[in-house]
Amino acid sequence: MTDVANIDRIVVINDLSHPLGGASALAVQSAIGFAQAGYPVTFVSGDTPSPGGIGDGRITAIGLGQPRLLARGRTDALINGVWNRAAYALVRDIIAAHDTPGTIYHVHGWSQILSPAIFAALRPVRDRLVISAHDFFLVCPNGAYANMTDGTVCTRTPLGASCCLAGCDRRGRMHKVWRLARAMIQRAVLAPGTCPPVLAIHAGMAPALVRGGIPPCAIDVLPNPVVPWSTSRIRAELNQDVLFVGRLEATKGADLVLAAARLAGVSLRVVGDGAMAADLRARYPEMQFDGRLDPGAIAEVARHARMLVMPSRYPEPFGLVAMEALRSGLPVVLPPTALLAADIGAIGAGVQVEPRDTPAFAAVLRRLVDDDTAIRMMSDAAFAHSAQLALEPAQWIERLLAVYRMTLLGAASHRPRPSSVPLARVA
Repeated sequence: MTDVANIDRIVVINDLSHPLGGASALAVQSAIGFAQAGYPVTFVSGDTPSPGGIGDGRITAIGLGQPRLLARGRTDALINGVWNRAAYALVRDIIAAHDTPGTIYHVHGWSQILSPAIFAALRPVRDRLVISAHDFFLVCPNGAYANMTDGTVCTRTPLGASCCLAGCDRRGRMHKVWRLARAMIQRAVLAPGTCPPVLAIHAGMAPALVRGGIPPCAIDVLPNPVVPWSTSRIRAELNQDVLFVGRLEATKGADLVLAAARLAGVSLRVVGDGAMAADLRARYPEMQFDGRLDPGAIAEVARHARMLVMPSRYPEPFGLVAMEALRSGLPVVLPPTALLAADIGAIGAGVQVEPRDTPAFAAVLRRLVDDDTAIRMMSDAAFAHSAQLALEPAQWIERLLAVYRMTLLGAASHRPRPSSVPLARVA
């Protein structure tokens, strides 16, 4: 394909090649979109790609064959989490063997397997590198800008004295020391003051990224692509089930909504799997657990839902399931710390509640289950106005390509990257 900026190849780099979470799903989705548009694509991951490859087989998948840090022995995880020498060598060798002046490199996730070592390996092509900020690991040691013990939002400067002394890691002080060491090494190899383009998934992320040392001119806002569960409004006011979709891990707060639903006496349907699955099934036998479902099956479940709950313990930079629900006409109940909370409130499509406050959470659920009029109003508002909060998949791919072209043009001319990429900003 002939291109104004001569994109020869797009190299997508992510911890996982399987779409198990939001960031990984988006990395895979982007690779498939680029391949369908006719661009040569290489997907580099820390895990082992599926034997069938990614997408329709047109994508070159290269995997390191390693598990995530939590699935490793303690010593292995401590060492490789800070600096994965095999990941460094893999990325270095791929660049040495296949790089061209028209090759773009896009990093999505690195904290679970690849480690900060990949930024050192990418130094020779730094002027053709783009980084997606799906969370805050680019600047924050624990990746959340939150105290992981109580969920409060962190206002400290990353790696400052107050940050280093804060007991914000849910695994304890020694784990925080390890996170600090990793963050310091990452800062040294990334040099955030001259950071390559950073794509934030919500405008609310920008101040926090700047506080961590990323220059404002390096940050572009690129909302996630969203495919609604239904192209017609789900008649939420006629349904009864409260719906949770997500990983069954502490960060996502499934246990919090289960406790609130039991107290409120409402039915909750749980879609997802994770480390807490067996325990939650045993503790809440009256609730329905569907396990992990494919997108089509989730869409079918959503058609029978009254509302979606996103009870995350820590600030959510975006919340893909919330947008999928809103675009389909489902009201959303979420914490005030979620960056989408203000947007959802502005269009009247949901309710904010602190999920750790079980009585308050239960009261909100009970009220919404009993109030058909309120649900209908929020459902109408969600379906009519939520499109402005996200992108269509084709729009998203085109805006990514626009960022790549501008990056390549800057690299070719040896000029600093322009401080604004209009096509990559929120419309």
